[in-house]
Amino acid sequence: MNAQSATARAARTQPAHVGDHLREWRQRRHLSQLDLAGDAEISARHLSFVKTGRAAPSRDMVLKLAERLEVPLRERNVLLVAAGFAPAFPQRSLDDPALKSARAAIDLVLRAHEPNPALAVDRHWNLVSANRMVTPLLDGIAPDMLAPPLNVLRLSFHPRGLAARTVNLAEWCGHLLERLHRQCETTADPELIKLYDELKTYPIPARSGPLSADTVAVPFKMRFGGEILSFISTTMIFGTPVDITLSELALETFFPADDLTAGWMRAIAANLG
Repeated sequence: MNAQSATARAARTQPAHVGDHLREWRQRRHLSQLDLAGDAEISARHLSFVKTGRAAPSRDMVLKLAERLEVPLRERNVLLVAAGFAPAFPQRSLDDPALKSARAAIDLVLRAHEPNPALAVDRHWNLVSANRMVTPLLDGIAPDMLAPPLNVLRLSFHPRGLAARTVNLAEWCGHLLERLHRQCETTADPELIKLYDELKTYPIPARSGPLSADTVAVPFKMRFGGEILSFISTTMIFGTPVDITLSELALETFFPADDLTAGWMRAIAANLG
C-alpha cells in the first residue's frame, strides 16, 4: 500500500462492522482470507460469515485475528467495539501512577545512555523526553522550532531546523522518510500520513547514489563546533506492552560513529557537570 492509497483509505468514513475492519487490515497486510483463516486456525467459511455479518465473532477470536494481522493496540480497541465488546487496552498518560515503573525505565535508559544523546518520541514523532546531551546539539536552532510539541522529524527536515547543519542531508532524510512510509503502511494513521506528505515538500536533495558497500548503517552527520559529528542510531520499544501509550512509544538512541564524535560528546558531558 502506497501513501496515496493509505491517505484515501484514512479519509473514508470508518466502517461500522467488524468484518469491514478486518477486511481492511487483511488487505493492508496483503493476506488472502484463506491465509488469514489458516493462520488464525479457524475455518475460511466461518471467517467469511464474520466478514459478511452472518456470524458474530467471540472476543477471543477478534483478539486472535488482530494479533495475526499485527493490528496496533489502539486499533484493536476499535475492532472490539465494532464487534460489540468493551475496549481491552487502556491508554494512560505517562504521568499516570500505573505507568510509574515504565516511566522510570525510560528515564533510566535515557540517563544511562549519556554521554551520548537519546530521546523518546510518541507515535507521531513528537518529543516526549530527552537526556541532557540533546539540548547542546540543538544550540542555535530557532526557538520557535523547538517549541512544544516538538516534532523530531519536522525538526530534521526543516531548513530552519537541523537540515541546515546536516552534512548528509539526502541520505539521512531519505532514511527517515522510508521509516515513516513503513509506519504509514503499517498503521494507516492519518496524522502520520499527513506528516509524510508534509515532509516530502521540504527541499531535500536527491541521493547522489547507493551507499558504499562497507557502510553498515546510515549515519547522521552534523556540523558542530567547526567539526562534523557522526552518529549511528538504534530504536528501542517496549517488548510486551498492553497499554496503548507504551505500545506507541519509541526510544531513539545515538552512538558515536567515530572517535572524534565520542571525544566531543565526552567533552560536552563534562561541561554540563
